[in-house]
Amino acid sequence: QVQLVESGGGLVQAGGSLRLSCAASGRTFANYAMGWFRQAPGKEREFVARVSRSGSSTYYGDSVKGRFTISRDNAKNTVSLQMDSLKPEDTAVYYCARQSTGGVEFDVRQYDYWGQGTQVTVSS
Repeated sequence: QVQLVESGGGLVQAGGSLRLSCAASGRTFANYAMGWFRQAPGKEREFVARVSRSGSSTYYGDSVKGRFTISRDNAKNTVSLQMDSLKPEDTAVYYCARQSTGGVEFDVRQYDYWGQGTQVTVSS
């Protein structure tokens, strides 16, 4: 069983920064790509970013491109999301997830394990 635990959420003013972390259990972390998604109230879950198994390749949703950076540390079984230049529209619950298949990065159906989420609130 894989467990994913996010941390680092909070309240920040527009233009500020936050760094989210996701700690994974198990010995197979490095075998899977990892992603971040977010979900605002009343909206569908939205793809944010994805990092390859080695960390050498990253992919971002259009709304965060140039502001967010995803990275991973396979030695520590962690994946991080550095969020800069935050906007009120970034307010959401953020989830990390394991990509189980080689399908398109932004499809939630490609991810089999999810964390419980961490709240990010950006005030204007």
